[in-house]
Amino acid sequence: MKKAMLLNADISHLVASLGHTDRLVIADAGLPIPAMTQRIDLALTHGVPTFLQVFTVVTDEMQVEHAILAEEIIKQNPELHEALLKQVKQLAQHQGNTITLEYVSHQAFKQQSQTSRAVIRSGECSPYANIILCAGVTF
Repeated sequence: MKKAMLLNADISHLVASLGHTDRLVIADAGLPIPAMTQRIDLALTHGVPTFLQVFTVVTDEMQVEHAILAEEIIKQNPELHEALLKQVKQLAQHQGNTITLEYVSHQAFKQQSQTSRAVIRSGECSPYANIILCAGVTF
């Protein structure tokens, strides 16, 4: 049995197969996911698991160099936005790198998410609780 925190086989395989700049999305329960994009659905019920829980577990194993958020999160979900910024800062410190953040419109976010390797769907039911993570390298 795996010792690391990430036990989900599909997500573990996804993270292990990412190359530099490949993208994956961690999404709330409502983000549209194109039929051709791999969907890893973790949603059990409203709020389970939370967006931040999924973010924490995935980024424990994924090297991140860039992240994209919908700009609407700033005003429409300020508490989650602040908590996410704190976690991104902690992740950058843990990884020993800078993680650049980019804000785009929600419409642009949905378009960009279509080119991701996969979308991991959480049970989060709060507005704009989505992030595109761009893979970095560990060397």
